[in-house]
Amino acid sequence: METFQKFISFEGIDFSGKTTQIKLLLDRLGEYDVKPVIVREPGGTPISEKIRDILLSPVHSEMIDKTEILLYEAARSQLVHQKIAPLLREGNYVIADRYYDSTTAYQGYGRGLNLNVVRTLNQFATSGLKPFRVFFIDISPEEARKRQIAAGHSPDRLESGGLNFFAKIRNGFLELCKEEPARFLRIEGEDEPGRIFGTIWKEIEKIWLSNL
Repeated sequence: METFQKFISFEGIDFSGKTTQIKLLLDRLGEYDVKPVIVREPGGTPISEKIRDILLSPVHSEMIDKTEILLYEAARSQLVHQKIAPLLREGNYVIADRYYDSTTAYQGYGRGLNLNVVRTLNQFATSGLKPFRVFFIDISPEEARKRQIAAGHSPDRLESGGLNFFAKIRNGFLELCKEEPARFLRIEGEDEPGRIFGTIWKEIEKIWLSNL
């Protein structure tokens, strides 16, 4: 697979704090005149955003697992080839709020789809493009549920999966951390946000700022 050092991703179950940490990172990088492009999955292009609406809407409760993964891969393929790959080849920094590791965790481990098939689809959709570093912010499904309630957030179709579903997803991410320790960095997501960011920043300094 093709890897760009200027491409990183953030992963975790819903309400793990990914978006908060990305915002903190964006602010800090601005002090060094490093201005990454932020993309989210599913989404990031007009086509991908329309697919996102279908995937997350509770209206589509009848969606089968195979349809779900194919829609995720379709949204991802459009995002990679229309936006991420061209940006990287132009020398830009790119931060992804989720990427194909989410599909391995959610659809592979969570839904129980064949992992070899999932990995093949990930490879096909991205033409082999993978993040140089993955920041996995790890929280328990129980903590995620507490945060969802505290936020007064109505669950989307995926978030309605229940604690057992998210326990499987979390286990999937942990397995990925074991399989690819050089690419994944597991971070304790139930820690104080500033401490979490401190861990992330130390890694960013090594991979992005050491040559500035």
